[in-house]
Amino acid sequence: MATPPAGVTGTIIYRKTIGDTDYILREITVQPGGTTGWHTHEGTLYGVIRSGTLTHEMADCTTVDTYRTGQLIVEESGAEHVHRGVNLGKTPLVLDVLYVDPKGAPLSDDAADPGCPELG
Repeated sequence: MATPPAGVTGTIIYRKTIGDTDYILREITVQPGGTTGWHTHEGTLYGVIRSGTLTHEMADCTTVDTYRTGQLIVEESGAEHVHRGVNLGKTPLVLDVLYVDPKGAPLSDDAADPGCPELG
């Protein structure tokens, strides 16, 4: 069963297709207590944390990384990279993300909840 995002908004700043690849720059805001829900990507994402803190968890329930203002994050593509992002802080998390996707791919694909305990 997929887990929907909560407290997340996104604005596409730029979109360009070159050949078979979409390049999409998006600003994402995650409110305190918000989550992206479990998901995957069909392409690779490159992000930078503009403000706040991102807690990034993989579906193995043991890999949890924390990214703070100014840090970079890379999310790999494919079904073997199920993950979620959570804002455990008290201020909004804002990040800029460059999606490098196959042409026409969605920004993310919902994934089933792997049964990890709630963070925080």
